[in-house]
Amino acid sequence: MSTLVLIPARMASTRLPGKPLADIAGRPMIVHVAARASESGLGRVVVATDTDIVAETVRAHGFEAVMTRADHESGSDRIFEALTRLDPKGEVDTVVNVQGDLPTIDPELIRAAFRPLAEAAVDIATLGVEIVREEEKTNPNVVKIVGSALSVQHLKALYFTRATAPWGEGPLYHHIGLYAYRRAALERFVRLGPSPLEKRERLEQLRALEAGMRIDAEIVSSVPLGVDTPEDLERARELLSK
Repeated sequence: MSTLVLIPARMASTRLPGKPLADIAGRPMIVHVAARASESGLGRVVVATDTDIVAETVRAHGFEAVMTRADHESGSDRIFEALTRLDPKGEVDTVVNVQGDLPTIDPELIRAAFRPLAEAAVDIATLGVEIVREEEKTNPNVVKIVGSALSVQHLKALYFTRATAPWGEGPLYHHIGLYAYRRAALERFVRLGPSPLEKRERLEQLRALEAGMRIDAEIVSSVPLGVDTPEDLERARELLSK
């Protein structure tokens, strides 16, 4: 399959303004993400942004960038616009969406998100990790995957929720928001518009499930550090300065 790895990047973060260009060990954060996505070896890597300085910075460091509109409501809308600009003839089969605030992500995690697409029935693939900290089991900011185990490392997702679920004895899984889409699935997804459960839980992936699309999750061993706050940024600097 022909694969395009897209990294959405916006400057308008409320908690950490300008974070794509935040310096980490001598390079902007978005450049670290692009480098790690490139190391995954899945395919062409492009940063999708609505800000000229982000695109210029990415290109100055030897990576590719594409400009998108500034009024997108979600990252999936932005990557679909980027896909249509970069591949108007429809030659790309799959799209991997890597968040632009994961400067320490292991390239193997990016490859892992792609694996469930080996099964033809899967429309969208993503990642999960078993929750081990008790406080995260009841934290609404830790999104849980409720799914059927197809193997030790593979779940068929039935639901995503901010609640503590499923009830009873057994593992709970934290959803990691890194996605691989079949092209047709991404196109269908962005044209559907927000669904009732998506709006209620504030979880975009529920739109796909409500529409009867299949999402499978590869279970991995760790959660990548997402940089959302100044404290997260300092942690990333500490990790990448070693």
